[in-house]
Amino acid sequence: MKTALDLTRKPDLPAVPSSLAGLSLPALKTQMETLGVEPKKAGMRAKQLRRWLHHFGATDFNAMTDLSKDLRAQLSDAHTLSRPEIAEHKVSVDGTQKWLVRFQPGVEGESVFIPAVSNKTGALCVSSQVGCTLNCTFCHTGTQKLVRNLTAQEIAAQVLIARDALGEWPASVEGRQLTNIVFMGMGEPLYNLDNVAEAIDTLSDGEGLAIGRRRITVSTAGVAPKIPELGARTGAMLAISLHAVRDDLRDEIVPINRKYDLQTLFEAIRAYPELNNSKRVTFEYVMLKGVNDSLAEARDLVKLLRGIPAKINLIPFNPWPGSPYECSDWEVIEAFAEVVNRAGYSSPIRTPRGRDIFAACGQLRSESVKKSAAEKRREQLAAG
Repeated sequence: MKTALDLTRKPDLPAVPSSLAGLSLPALKTQMETLGVEPKKAGMRAKQLRRWLHHFGATDFNAMTDLSKDLRAQLSDAHTLSRPEIAEHKVSVDGTQKWLVRFQPGVEGESVFIPAVSNKTGALCVSSQVGCTLNCTFCHTGTQKLVRNLTAQEIAAQVLIARDALGEWPASVEGRQLTNIVFMGMGEPLYNLDNVAEAIDTLSDGEGLAIGRRRITVSTAGVAPKIPELGARTGAMLAISLHAVRDDLRDEIVPINRKYDLQTLFEAIRAYPELNNSKRVTFEYVMLKGVNDSLAEARDLVKLLRGIPAKINLIPFNPWPGSPYECSDWEVIEAFAEVVNRAGYSSPIRTPRGRDIFAACGQLRSESVKKSAAEKRREQLAAG
């Protein structure tokens, strides 16, 4: 007699209370309605929750003294205020901190806090995907296949984790270190624009995390059709991961250029809403020895940027195991910067931060692997 395994049947698992931390205001309102709060009051309760979660960083429903005891009990039964698990936390000799965050089993992403970037500002670099599809040849993240997009809640949770670690609650605390958010971690944000836009709404909410939209920067490798939409939906600052000024070279090191070439990309950049001298585009340019660092390329970069309010971040290449490039010599980087500066563009040379813990630009990578549905079912069966 043969016995067939039914792989379509899902095991009966106990319901795990979901966390409310990091949810957007509309999502919190939906949760209130699900708990039976009447629609007219659900919006108000959601705003109260939002303030406790994202202004005060509450981790206990009992602290929410302006909610009734009955509602607090309901919330406690159905939900938690937990953050995703921190699988690993490293601190660099220069004070940079990196968190490997486990969003669910097998799905891990990295975020990095860089203190005192300039003028007492500190930036948190967040991931929008686990893995990446772009395969930029100088980027360690590009060697990891895409596992999945992060949700808006998972993006916002990276900020909660950093604020917890820095002790920066309430959000209005004076002299806070975490002042800026940069979407420059793992993944291509414009391939996850819906979740990125929702997360930015949560991060910039003045009654919650209260990080102004002008202090949030989204970096793209060049998903040209989505660039004007990003500006219209979020009002965030725009950064372009450029790295080459000729299509033939950019085709090689930033392969998305084969789909959206430099002309298409720059047409989209010029269509970004409200560009002016106070809302400039940041162009990121990693300095690769003997590849893209000649003075001729510096002059071509100036021509390419003509008419665009811009600044250029020159990024010394940060090595990673097996990387095919070397960093340009320092005097070559300075000479490149001088050409750009003389043309009237700010071109700071970014000081590498967190190299010793692989937290520098282009070094982020987790060990998460995308698994097929069949693999997941086999694992569930094996676990009983």
